[in-house]
Amino acid sequence: MSTLSIVILVLLIGAIGFALGRARAARLPSGPKEKLHSRPIYHGSYVLSFVTVPALALLAVWVIAAPVFVGSDIAGRMPAQGEGQLPPHLAINMVNSLANGIRVLPADERDGLEGASIASVRPLLERRGIPLAAETQDYMLPLAQRQIALEDTSRLGMTVATILVALAGLVFALSRIQRRLRARNAVEGVVRGFLIICSSIAILTTVGIVLSMLFESFDFFSRISPADFFFGTVWEPRFAAAGSSVQGQFGLIPLLYGTLYIAFVAMLFAVPVGLFAAIYMAEYASNPVRSTVKPLLEVLAGIPTIVYGFFALITVGPFLRDLSAELNGLVTGSYTSFIQAQSVLTAGLVMGIMLIPFVSSLSDDIITAVPRSLRDGSLGLGATRSETVKRVILPAALPGIVSALLLTASRAIGETMIVVLAAGIAANITINPFEAMTTVTIKIVSQLTGDLDFTSPQSLVAFALGITLFAMTLVLNIVALYIVRKYREQYD
Repeated sequence: MSTLSIVILVLLIGAIGFALGRARAARLPSGPKEKLHSRPIYHGSYVLSFVTVPALALLAVWVIAAPVFVGSDIAGRMPAQGEGQLPPHLAINMVNSLANGIRVLPADERDGLEGASIASVRPLLERRGIPLAAETQDYMLPLAQRQIALEDTSRLGMTVATILVALAGLVFALSRIQRRLRARNAVEGVVRGFLIICSSIAILTTVGIVLSMLFESFDFFSRISPADFFFGTVWEPRFAAAGSSVQGQFGLIPLLYGTLYIAFVAMLFAVPVGLFAAIYMAEYASNPVRSTVKPLLEVLAGIPTIVYGFFALITVGPFLRDLSAELNGLVTGSYTSFIQAQSVLTAGLVMGIMLIPFVSSLSDDIITAVPRSLRDGSLGLGATRSETVKRVILPAALPGIVSALLLTASRAIGETMIVVLAAGIAANITINPFEAMTTVTIKIVSQLTGDLDFTSPQSLVAFALGITLFAMTLVLNIVALYIVRKYREQYD
């Protein structure tokens, strides 16, 4: 039985338990002196909780733990590593693929695979559109069959155990229904626990991400000096080969400089446009104009960043390159381009377009939150609308606007797809915005793509870059949240 079928069956048993518990509670005698502590619907929910919560918790634990035990059993039966032998992780992946392929075979063909070889199994699978890797070896076939047997046994045990727990919960909960049962308190406790688990998911996810990066980063810094990484100015990521003393250089400064430079250009474009748009919509635009312009601006936030990257690669970059060539031809007579198609300016402009709705929407909400009494007081004293905006509204909204800009800056620093397509891959340190420059996110992508194993030394540097980028955005977010709290204390 599939996991989804088990879940549906448990919910069906829970629904039956809910109906039985509610009906049983409704039939309990009650009078003026002996009333039900909880309404019948809480008794039904009480039974439902005892049926579903333990059964689904057992199912979740089983689904997570079973692959680990099966994988460890298969790994323990792998032949000893020898010359020409596949790495263990690749062999396990091939066994898993072979097991998945054998599962689609009819029962009679699966029974006939005992003692067969890969050469005889390959045609059976290829006829059904399931190719096998050329490196698949004969010893993997019995391991794949054992994996299938273990998984089938595990699934059968999971089905039986889950249904038994659900039925046991049904019987136990029904036996406890009585007039003074505090069913409502128990149900509210279950709901409270569910809400706590949901609210903890974000925290646990963040902790898991940080720990996964930290462990790999520690491995990287055990090979490379942290001083060379954080203060180095040359980026040539390679590890010394066996028998060689040549070591790459892992200087973070060019990547950090490129990241901050491109984010600065983007903010230089997005902040004035977004802020002025927010001021216009909040203070000058009529209601029909505001209801039309604001959704149109916010449409930009819904465009995938890869689309912005394509726009930069095939439109903005070539346009700037050709425009610079024309300008250079008019001035010097030489139609050579001084702006590269992939450059800081290209990535910054397109990223700035992407950030406009973030700046405008956040700033608009902050400006409109300024108390109306401040506007009326300024206008009543004879100030014009522009003087009110400049001398009253913007100073009052400034802390919130600054926090919005910091949140937008953290979004710019972490952007990936636009800079991958529009900024280039050269790790340069230059103030010329017309040249190509790379960022931290570009190098993370390049180090974690291709044929490299994620446990190889070449990929470890990506985790060090990731934890650095995480720390940068975390600091910006903390500062922004601090300013927001200070702003609320002043103006609420």
